[in-house]
Amino acid sequence: MDLFSFLLDLSRAAGIHHGDLVREIVAALVALAAFSLTAPPGRRRLAWGPALLLAAAPLPLVIPLLFPSKADGLSVAALGVRFLVLAALFQALLLIAVVSIWERVSRPLPRIFLDVLRWATAVVALLVILGEAGVGADRLFTGSAVVTAVLGFALRDTLGNVFAGLAIHAEGPFAPGDWIQYDANPAHVGRVTEINWRATKVITLDEAEVIIPNGQLAMASIRNFTKPDPWSRRSLFVTTPYGVSPQQVQRIILDAIRGSFGVLEHPAPSVVTNAFTERGVEHWVRLFTTEFDKRDRVDGMARDRIWFALARHGIEIPVATQSVRLTRQPAAAPESTSAREERLAGVLGRVDLLASLDAAECRSLAAGAAEQSFATGESVIRQGDPGTSMYVIEAGRVAVTATLGSGPPTTLAELGPGDFFGEMSLLTGAARSATVTALDETRLIVIDKEGLRPMVEARPELAERLGAALADREAGRLEAVLQGGPVVPPPKQDLLQRIIDFLAS
Repeated sequence: MDLFSFLLDLSRAAGIHHGDLVREIVAALVALAAFSLTAPPGRRRLAWGPALLLAAAPLPLVIPLLFPSKADGLSVAALGVRFLVLAALFQALLLIAVVSIWERVSRPLPRIFLDVLRWATAVVALLVILGEAGVGADRLFTGSAVVTAVLGFALRDTLGNVFAGLAIHAEGPFAPGDWIQYDANPAHVGRVTEINWRATKVITLDEAEVIIPNGQLAMASIRNFTKPDPWSRRSLFVTTPYGVSPQQVQRIILDAIRGSFGVLEHPAPSVVTNAFTERGVEHWVRLFTTEFDKRDRVDGMARDRIWFALARHGIEIPVATQSVRLTRQPAAAPESTSAREERLAGVLGRVDLLASLDAAECRSLAAGAAEQSFATGESVIRQGDPGTSMYVIEAGRVAVTATLGSGPPTTLAELGPGDFFGEMSLLTGAARSATVTALDETRLIVIDKEGLRPMVEARPELAERLGAALADREAGRLEAVLQGGPVVPPPKQDLLQRIIDFLAS
């Protein structure tokens, strides 16, 4: 039996009435209109599927033109028209039930499941036509066992990917937007952009699109870095000499990475002693970040902070010990103590607050001063912290910010080489009145209370000059914080007494 003869048998048995067909067309139009009015925003475009089926309904009418010698061509055409109309009606009703009603009380149905249901409605429409015509569905496949076997073998992988895609949507191990590792290779990590019938698409950190068959994903162990919480943990390893206390190193590292790019305060980072190696004590730094797509930058900036913090505390990261014979040029001689004091004294002599010091006093102050380096974005001091030292910028730039009450931070100044900050804590022991953050890699000269005390004891009038300069600077700071509000600077006599009392203690 050829295809046309089979369709003729169906049309004779169907007994199609034009009145029924008209009612079905009207019902399909009403269902489409109801869906368009009730569908959630952004989902009305789904109406295009049944609308196209309905628009294609007249197409079977060309059958009598293609087969003019067949007397029952019009009946076959009517059968095709009714099939398309029923498929459009069933799809429109499905959209009303699944989208207009279900999605308003629950999460949207995955696209792949919605596609399966829409295809199922077409099958149901076909079965309805077959049932009314009194023809069993098995007639469609009579004598086609070999064809079915060939098609099944050819579509084996495709069907496997389809069912794997259904399983992925049902179980929900990941969703578009999640970062996953899609096989055992740690470098195979990407952000899911699409899950379709056949495959899942991910974008790697190299901005390369990788298409992974769903069947392969169904058999792989998937690591989802975005679930169950939006943050993921990063691990860094730092080795320090055996001569330094591990607990001291851990405190230094934790303070260094606080506020670093991408490092979360909650969950809090932690550091543990991980191993004792040939190089030294290995510390395991665990930090959390939501910037998974920028994880290399998060790791790199945290390592920068750790290096600078260890260097400020005189802790060198040890290298592997090897016995090597080298022939090398003589190394440059290290800076002598006198040359260092001369260099620092030259910088200190240009500081306004210390303008009353002579050259010998500047050199004496430089002899007791220390040098520290800070990474870009690292906090040098924080508002409210205790302190007894002042900083002079030798190279780099810093930003000074302060918070008044519960208001937002106010930027007071941007300082460069030759500028200074922290003088109130140095002279009076007061808590830090502002937060200072390095804008570039910055090198600072640190002057503490013990270095300044001998000069004030030798020259009491120096305290008065420092107090006057400090009062003027504090008045300017208050004016910047209050943004033009009334400023009541501390009395100079009170400041002088606080300086004398603090330095004498």
